[in-house]
Amino acid sequence: MRFFCAQEGIEAKRKLNSLKKEFFRKTIHLCTAFVPLLLHFCKMPAVCLVAAAGVFYVVSESLRIRGREIPVISDITAAAARKRDENKFVLGPVTLVGGIVLAALLWNEKAAAIGIFALAFGDGLASLAGKTFGTVRIPLTQGKTAAGSLTCFFAIFCATWFVSGDSFLSLVVACVGAFVEVLPLKDFDNLLIPVVLGGIAHFVV
Repeated sequence: MRFFCAQEGIEAKRKLNSLKKEFFRKTIHLCTAFVPLLLHFCKMPAVCLVAAAGVFYVVSESLRIRGREIPVISDITAAAARKRDENKFVLGPVTLVGGIVLAALLWNEKAAAIGIFALAFGDGLASLAGKTFGTVRIPLTQGKTAAGSLTCFFAIFCATWFVSGDSFLSLVVACVGAFVEVLPLKDFDNLLIPVVLGGIAHFVV
């Protein structure tokens, strides 16, 4: 009996630790929602700043893998790393920066904002909802949940409507966004969501 109680306690601690990491990681996602504001006032300096942050991260993460940690940056990476990323190069921030930069360079201002907001709120909140409330898992998605997908859909719909005021566009973008998010792409959804959804918006807005 004590053994099973101990096992349950260990499992509960693991889940809590996983949720804390997910919350911390997705807080970074949510912070990218400020990027469209920067793009509005100073597009190229903002793009260069985001790209420079990405390059700095790649250098610091490469050094961390070699045992030479960069204060603060390496600590943030370790705090946000998933179990699958332990002792590996954490790719998420690279694809995050890549998706934002590509959306900003490829699409018009409104379309880029839609793509970046979809990444910030859709992908960010989906994972939190899935970890917190997800009990119904979607087959062949490597653990994605119905709660996460529904949250992603509504978050993208609201964000797109906020930018465009177009209900039909919001519905289309939200449907495509929820589909992309549910695919087992690991960190590459950070790249596809802003580029694909921004592209859809670019040719409609």
